[in-house]
Amino acid sequence: MEILYKVHNNLYVNLTNKCPYACTFCLRQSMDRIGESGRLWLEREPSAQEVKDEFSKFNMDDYNEVVFCGFGEPTESFEVLKETAAFVKEKYGKPTRINTNGAGNLINGRNIAPELEGLIDTVSISLNHPDKKRYQELVRSKFGDKSFDEMISFAKECTKYVPNVVMTTVDTTITHEEEAQCQKICDEIGAKYRIRAWES
Repeated sequence: MEILYKVHNNLYVNLTNKCPYACTFCLRQSMDRIGESGRLWLEREPSAQEVKDEFSKFNMDDYNEVVFCGFGEPTESFEVLKETAAFVKEKYGKPTRINTNGAGNLINGRNIAPELEGLIDTVSISLNHPDKKRYQELVRSKFGDKSFDEMISFAKECTKYVPNVVMTTVDTTITHEEEAQCQKICDEIGAKYRIRAWES
């Protein structure tokens, strides 16, 4: 199973195939790998020990950051994520990031943001669109119409516990006017706004 894979100068952690969203622009609809990875569809979810053991196969001096981002939503495997992040911090002292759809509280049935403190340096949340109705049309969340507000709430909570909170949109999916509205949302939350390329 491809648990760890390289993208640019970062090492990515692939924890799960599960995701409550079915985004219209999601890469996994059209491919089974990213960057220099092998096939990212997991046969099963790895245990925390299996994930930690994988790090010995890599020279960690070669990587700037450890990123929890695979073919599923990383907060679907939240306990393994936390244990792995603690291990990375303790053994390698590397910055850690979660790339997430922002549905972690809905997935886990509680506010998980306080549990990120000291473990995660950056949370990158897919904002996708400033309009609630259009957001749901794009992400097709199984949680329905409450997903947008919950994602915004999660971002606000993260700013209390995580040093760097970033919200992103994909550059081919919204207008410049909508991007300006996204910037306003981020400003109100206290998050940074990043427009990312579709393939990254």
